[in-house]
Amino acid sequence: MPLEALRFDVTPLGLHYLLIHYDIPEVDEESWRLEVDGRVQSPLSLTLDELRSLPQVELAVTMECAGNGRAQLEPHVVSQPWIVEAVGTARWRGARVEDVLDQAAVEKDALEIVFTGLDRGVEGEEEQFYARSVGIGELTGTDALLAYEVNGVTLPPQHGFPLRLVVPGWYGMTSVKWLSRLTAVETPFDGFQMRSSYRLREREDEEGVPLSRMRPRSLLVPPGIPEFLSRKRIVGAGTCELRGRAWSGLAEIAGVEVSTDGGDTWSDAHVERDGLGRWAWRSWRFGWDARPGEFVLCSRARDAAGNVQPLEPAWNTGGYANNAVQRVPVTVAG
Repeated sequence: MPLEALRFDVTPLGLHYLLIHYDIPEVDEESWRLEVDGRVQSPLSLTLDELRSLPQVELAVTMECAGNGRAQLEPHVVSQPWIVEAVGTARWRGARVEDVLDQAAVEKDALEIVFTGLDRGVEGEEEQFYARSVGIGELTGTDALLAYEVNGVTLPPQHGFPLRLVVPGWYGMTSVKWLSRLTAVETPFDGFQMRSSYRLREREDEEGVPLSRMRPRSLLVPPGIPEFLSRKRIVGAGTCELRGRAWSGLAEIAGVEVSTDGGDTWSDAHVERDGLGRWAWRSWRFGWDARPGEFVLCSRARDAAGNVQPLEPAWNTGGYANNAVQRVPVTVAG
């Protein structure tokens, strides 16, 4: 997502970030079914119309790739080289996962639900459909959705047509696209995407810690105008309103601070009440008396659970969850 798009409360669909692991599958809506099986009393095979007939929910959800910020890590991690633009906020409409699980009557011994997509490829020398699991406790009494619309339109192919999972507050890898099957299992799912991917490790031989909820982050709407080659920002002297967005999957945003000297000193920004709901980013504003010279602008978010963005990133083998403070070099012209 171009960072200029942070000015939109809801990201225009063509600007929302995308990560596609394998290929976008070709799906025939008429023959497609969502199978619900495993540790359930009543296996299901649902058409899209049957899913649409369930109570509909629409939620504004900020979704961020777990690898956002990877390109800023040293030593370099070989994977999608995101800087900080792998994020977007959309309005997702669909049925609650809980309603489908209730209809299938999940057995009491079920521990997780495995969500399997139709996108297929080879990774880690394993041929596989993209599949991830989520604990039952994260799906019942929550806002997890089986979404068939986004921003008021049918899901486009690149966003998971005809159905995708949306788990608010979690990094985007959990929101499996092109869903074909939900399977209730009584033991932890050991598929590649759970066992080998999306785990925080300092060494490849470690078991690591699985990623789940998004850490707090704040980003600035780029101020002024860019210099073409360097993209360094140029701002006119005088009163300058800095704007941005902040979010956290761990707890609600409690505050945002802004620095104009690279993080040596900080001042509180004004955090807006946007009315988008718990799972969407919050906008913030800060008035800056911009005087001629060279500056490095930063913002950092803190959430209600006490989590605060670090000034420097912590390296890991996958380059995941780097929520270190953004730094934006700015020249103020006299």
